[in-house]
Order: sequence, then structure tokens, then C-alpha cells
Amino acid sequence: MVARQLDEQIAGRFAVGRRLRVLDVGMGQGTQALRLARAGHQVTGVERDATMIAAAREALAGQPEGIRERMRIVEGDGRDTGVHFLPGSFDVVLCHGVLMYVEEPDPLLAGLARMLAPGGLLSLVVRNGDALALRPGLHGDWAGALAAFDTTNYRNRLGLDVRADRLATLTARLAGIGAPLHTWYGVRIFTDTAPDGAAPPDDLETLLAAEERAGRTDPYRSVAALLHLCGVRG
Repeated sequence: MVARQLDEQIAGRFAVGRRLRVLDVGMGQGTQALRLARAGHQVTGVERDATMIAAAREALAGQPEGIRERMRIVEGDGRDTGVHFLPGSFDVVLCHGVLMYVEEPDPLLAGLARMLAPGGLLSLVVRNGDALALRPGLHGDWAGALAAFDTTNYRNRLGLDVRADRLATLTARLAGIGAPLHTWYGVRIFTDTAPDGAAPPDDLETLLAAEERAGRTDPYRSVAALLHLCGVRG
């Protein structure tokens, strides 16, 4: 879903065929970075986890030479982008699934915005702090659901204590760093309770179509497990 939404925003903002400069902060194993490199863009991925870096490099090594030349991997912390890059160096900056691990996100977000050229696109994927009660409630954990109403902290599927972000709070933060919210989507609305590693259903395309429709439609997107926010540098 995130890939489809991101492609929609890129297509609506940049000329067809333009080779974009993309920064993927907290790229993990490089799924989105590699996908964008295959699409012809110049991609730089930043990651601090050695296991993830090794996985990304292994995946990159198996790509054709042209794709390998378009992707660079930098070992480092996403909060230190100013150490590695000049302001305004990128047309698109991704930060997917990272903010939940950052106790104080404001410095990270400000640094990401500084990396954007004027008119550049900032893509964030965060845990939805306005819907934390939904998952425990759907699993019949009533005490967990009640507790989730009054906090933005939660324990993720990896057993880590992390934090979520509320849409209104992030909207204000994006405005404050000069990359105001342009649009937003919900992600994992109907599928959040599916077990990890579950095989895709036979009607996968129909499921994806339903998720895609819900992800852009109120009130469904408001209760998504994740939010995909797209800000634009002024």
C-alpha cells in the first residue's frame, strides 16, 4: 500500500521520466530504496542496524549493474543527516517505520525537512496514535483497549516498547518545519490483525483494492494501524 501511495504522490508532483534524488532514512533491508532504484531514481539509504545493512547490501549485490550504480548505502543514524548531506540535496525523503523508535522526533523531522529541495516530498509512515485501542479491542483484550485510549505508548509485535504519533500533532510539526502536510493515507485497516507470515489469500488483488480504497476514505483511514503522511517543502 505504501509503495502505491508513494508512487501516486511522485507521479502527481514530478515530471514523468525525471530521475529523482531520493533519501531513505532508516531504510531497513532496503525494500523501498531498491524499488525506487529499479524505477530509475538515484537513491541513498541510511541505516544504523548492521543486520539490516547486510541484508540490503546482499539484495543490492544481486541487482544488475545499472541499479547497483544508482543506489548508495550509508551506515549512520537518521538524526545525523546533516553530517552526511548538504541541505536541499534530495527531491524525495522517506522515513518509514522509524519515528516510533525515536523518543523525541522533532530534531529528526527538522533534519529530514532540511534535506529537501524546494517542492520536495517528505514521506512518513508512523503508528497511528489515535487508534491504539483498536488492535487489542479486536483481539478481545478489553483491559488493553481501555489503557490504550490514554497513551501514545504501546508494545509492538517485536515485544519492544515504542510510541505512536497522532495526526494532529504531526500536522502541526510538519507545518513548523516548513514541509506542511499535503495529503495522508491510512495503512493496514482491514489486515492489521492478520498473523505475521500469513500466506497471501487467493483474492489478494481484491483485498489490496479494498485496503487502498479505505486508506483514502474517511472515516476508515482514521482508524488505520499506520498513517502515511506526505509533506511538501515550501
